[in-house]
Amino acid sequence: MRVVIAGGHGQIAVRLTKLLSGDGHEVVGLVRNPDHEADLAAAGGRAAVLDLEQADVAAVAGVLSGADVAIFAAGAGPGSGKARKDTVDRAAAALFADAAEQAGVRRHLQVGSMGADRADSLDDDDIFTVYLKAKWAAEEDLRSRDGLDWTILRPGGLTNDPGTGEVLLADKTGNGRISRDDVALVLAGLCDTPAAIGRTLELVAGDTPVSEALKNL
Repeated sequence: MRVVIAGGHGQIAVRLTKLLSGDGHEVVGLVRNPDHEADLAAAGGRAAVLDLEQADVAAVAGVLSGADVAIFAAGAGPGSGKARKDTVDRAAAALFADAAEQAGVRRHLQVGSMGADRADSLDDDDIFTVYLKAKWAAEEDLRSRDGLDWTILRPGGLTNDPGTGEVLLADKTGNGRISRDDVALVLAGLCDTPAAIGRTLELVAGDTPVSEALKNL
């Protein structure tokens, strides 16, 4: 299986690259900074240097060509301003989906955010609300695409605690926290879980082994 990950140097993406490459899959991570190529190689993947805020659809589709799964795990990140919440968390997600359609890559995973479904009810103009609204717009865009077998995964509050391999994965989970290790483990499993297609799933720590949680979808 060939997997292309947008936001390839992110903390979840690097963990995911290690998992997938360890299982013998080919992983390509999109990164803006060529200095990150060595980190992806150390994780068992390969970097494609490409800035989703500047690239056109054809360039991204060229990287996606021949892939089996496309995963959008990019984000503007802490410290970024409101403008980049839109250009990365919304616009880059849409560009990546456009490119996946052009390249004929049907299986598409997108990392969202818990609370995105409440964004439209928020009147605040603080940066977190702007972020949630960008994530919600990206979700709505992906849900409108009949040409992709999409799944949206909304993790709870992210931690760097060691993964337990036990989660709560459902259409609705309620608020909670989840380790980045376990998010990566679930994403790896979702690559080949047909029951997750066309669903927006929430993920927090729980007591169900990931393999069983995926089977229960």
